[in-house]
Amino acid sequence: MTEFLNGILRMRRGAWELVASVLIALGVFMLMQPFALWMFSYSFVVTLFGTVMFIIVSHFPE
Repeated sequence: MTEFLNGILRMRRGAWELVASVLIALGVFMLMQPFALWMFSYSFVVTLFGTVMFIIVSHFPE
């Protein structure tokens, strides 16, 4: 856990790629769930943000 937080604070690729991947997975889950319309409404924005974030952080140093 400390290594993850250290990677976030030092702008390292591995930790930020994990955050971006979780956002993408969360957006896909929000798209497929049948419970809340507000989650479906924001699913595209969350997935898009995670994808753009992944593209950006893939250029961070290891």
